[in-house]
Amino acid sequence: MTLYFALLRAVNLPGYKQVGMTDLRELLTKLGFADVRSLLQSGNLAFRGKARASAPLERQLEAEAAKRLALETEFFVRTAEEWKEVIADNPFPKEAERDPGHLVAFFLKGTADAEHVKALQAAIKGREIVRGEGRQAYIFYPDGIGRSRLTVTLIEKKLGSRATGRNWNTVLKLCAAAEELA
Repeated sequence: MTLYFALLRAVNLPGYKQVGMTDLRELLTKLGFADVRSLLQSGNLAFRGKARASAPLERQLEAEAAKRLALETEFFVRTAEEWKEVIADNPFPKEAERDPGHLVAFFLKGTADAEHVKALQAAIKGREIVRGEGRQAYIFYPDGIGRSRLTVTLIEKKLGSRATGRNWNTVLKLCAAAEELA
């Protein structure tokens, strides 16, 4: 069975798209997935299932969450192997080591091509640094994420894809969760 990660977009923000992690774990279990675990309260799941392409699995999870939990959100699914590639492909290893809370991996529905990444880089008004390729983009926020004008809305517009971000600490915690399930 394949080990997957599913990241939910914009859940459990104050007063917005509230969902219990227990409800999400139960949903995936009822759908036939095994070893379902959650990490933090921000919609991070690890689970096992029969191997299948990520896009159809994302659509299935989105439809079932809407139907069974009245939760309208997007799921971003990666296999454990893809997750390892996210870590290996990090273009900011020094920043990840010294300041992981200011490094964010953005998981995309589409792909980040060079033209879109250049458009995002051109839109930066602060000291943020962006790199991206494939289904991920990495952004280092040296002055903090909360003060940045580089918002998810701008990122999605310039990259031409829906996205959800996780700071580097969370990326590594999910990897550790995968190792526990291995």
